[in-house]
Amino acid sequence: MSTYTDRIQPTNSAIATYLDNLLARKYQVPTFQRDVVWEKENVKKLWDSIYKFYPLGSILIWKTSTKLESHREIGGIKLANNFSSGEYQYILDGQQRTTALLTSIYGGKIVDKENFDPTLYIDLTIEFTDATDDTSYTKRFLFWDEIDDRNSQNKGNHSKKKRYEEKLIVKLEDIKNHYSTVEKNLYQSGYGDYDHPYRQQLAKCKEVFDNYRISFIELRGIEVAEVCQIFERINQAGKPLYIFDIVVAKTFRIEDEENNIPGFYLRELINNFRESIASSQYANIDDWTLLQMLTVVVKITLPDAGIQNITDRYLNELKTEHIEAVWLDFQTAITKTFDFFDNCLHIKGPRLIPYRYLYLTVTAYFYRNSKPDYSFLEKYFWYYSFHNEDLLTNTTHLWQHIDFVNQQKSQNTYSFNQFEIDKNRLRKSLYSYRGRLSRAILSLYANHQPQDWAKPYRYVLSDVYYLLTDKPSLHHIFPVNFLKKSGIANQIESDSLMNIAYLSQITNLKISDKNPLDYLKEYDEPNLEAVLRSHLIPTTILEWSRANALPEKALNVFVEERINLLLEALKQKLDGIKFNVFDLGDRIDNVHF
Repeated sequence: MSTYTDRIQPTNSAIATYLDNLLARKYQVPTFQRDVVWEKENVKKLWDSIYKFYPLGSILIWKTSTKLESHREIGGIKLANNFSSGEYQYILDGQQRTTALLTSIYGGKIVDKENFDPTLYIDLTIEFTDATDDTSYTKRFLFWDEIDDRNSQNKGNHSKKKRYEEKLIVKLEDIKNHYSTVEKNLYQSGYGDYDHPYRQQLAKCKEVFDNYRISFIELRGIEVAEVCQIFERINQAGKPLYIFDIVVAKTFRIEDEENNIPGFYLRELINNFRESIASSQYANIDDWTLLQMLTVVVKITLPDAGIQNITDRYLNELKTEHIEAVWLDFQTAITKTFDFFDNCLHIKGPRLIPYRYLYLTVTAYFYRNSKPDYSFLEKYFWYYSFHNEDLLTNTTHLWQHIDFVNQQKSQNTYSFNQFEIDKNRLRKSLYSYRGRLSRAILSLYANHQPQDWAKPYRYVLSDVYYLLTDKPSLHHIFPVNFLKKSGIANQIESDSLMNIAYLSQITNLKISDKNPLDYLKEYDEPNLEAVLRSHLIPTTILEWSRANALPEKALNVFVEERINLLLEALKQKLDGIKFNVFDLGDRIDNVHF
């Protein structure tokens, strides 16, 4: 049985040994690693720290039997999976330092720096003064473009090019791998005395390669989910490592033309799909949800694949062949899912979907379903979005729902239990909440395609509307400041969603904190009543405006009427389902429809 000491172990290695092991391909850089940001100044500072024997910070290594198909390169050097021991070593944190070290010694290619040679040289004539010297490294460590005088055209480099030709500026690689040759060159140039400063500089560099230790933290026997947490906490950039990244790396496959085996890259498939629906706000849905949607259809299609749930434990079990078996039909299913939300329910984006699991259940319904029943699906959506009980909050609920929708798909029959809803929960739902019921209410408002009060021929909600703001431009029908100034006594919270309507930003700004009696007069045209109904707003408020008088506790009266309108709209959507409304507020009022 492994202990915590066995699982996470600090260790170290000589810098020369680490570089040799990299060349021997004993380490891998997974595909989920972020791109390297390679800067000359940072590379020089790194080597200055090594030169002064300063610590660099540990490199995080994950040792595991989990095989991640890797196609990251370090400075153009591809590190392929060619281990025979069954244990793989992945660099989870330290890619930047590793790239700087490897390319400094062995050269290579740096992204966005075409025709640049990253090989690093050291000028043995630059003396080391003391530990507080913080500037000489810029002259001590040089790249070729700082040495090459281009046949005397670059006079600023002339003296350095001369020292290079005199063997006083040498490659770090030569000190590491051909030290005796470098030492012999110094001796032949008259700098061979043991105490000569140039000879001492060379000896110091040799000492670095012989004795400087790179620190490692090795993770062994740790599952993917925990590795993700460790990576996020230790990563200097704070970038989390998601299970999606792990699955992408594990399922990646290089094309094998000789055996007619195509390549496979899940991230590319997902990105291509997003591009295909780029005009929809649902293109922004997160990778984790898409991966869980994919896992659901794999479980449905391949019951023997060992995929029992949508937790990280089982997401990690997804294989390339699983995804290939379902991908085309899965892509069709999620396209239909997003189209259902967007064009059937008129919910223009993922922010309003009451349950995240609805993506999974609806996708399961559309998957390989040639004759979907949209009437059933709409009932399903509104029933569970508004039901008084949270009935889709865990994976047990999820699979029950998937069984339910699949029964309709296969047998064309379904039956809902009695629908239950508490009026007081509607009354107390606030637009500042992000809970299931609040999103359901906003979804219902959106579903009715509310029209602009100022321009009734326009719908308020559109793709552009959602692109311009992080949250909908919601207007208080009874503005908050108006209620405060007027001193109207109300038992209802002014931020109740029953006091909220979608408006265009221009209309919202124009109305501002005005008395509803006043601002409604500005829009009181013959079609305003129809416009208000598209917002599920009782036209009673328009009657008050025309009479220029608000009743006592006007907001309370308005909210109660709007709740009834919402319930009537919901009742129509759930036609054929027994509908029970009750009120657990100050009074109990059971109403049966």
